[in-house]
Amino acid sequence: MSEQANAAAPATAADIMRPPLTTVEQADHVAAAAYLMKHAGTTALMVLDARTGQPAGIITEADIAHAVADGKDVNSTRIHDLMTTHPTVISTTTSVRDAAKVMTSGHFRHLLVVGDAGLVGIVDITDVCRALLEPDVSRPPTGTAQPG
Repeated sequence: MSEQANAAAPATAADIMRPPLTTVEQADHVAAAAYLMKHAGTTALMVLDARTGQPAGIITEADIAHAVADGKDVNSTRIHDLMTTHPTVISTTTSVRDAAKVMTSGHFRHLLVVGDAGLVGIVDITDVCRALLEPDVSRPPTGTAQPG
């Protein structure tokens, strides 16, 4: 019984986050960001300040799609023109349900995750949905007797 209760415990951002491995610099072209997203299989990139090497913001595929729809040239538009500075962050201990609430209330698809050491990861809407749906999808385990 306790094993089943633990499996149903809400996951935290630390459980579902991915490291923000793919980064770009603010002065790069938006076309470079789109290329990196495609080849990294991601929907958002951390934007680094070229002088400090520290995170300066985030750029998402939605940012790029909006720029294209507005008629901007992705080969001449710079990332700093589109990126979100000071994006919303959650902590590693934030529950998945709370992350979902932040995403829906703010209309975000990505949240940066911070821990004691600073930026440690990113979660996207797919990560959150998968974590919320997984317990329902995986039960009951096959081969387990059900009380009758």
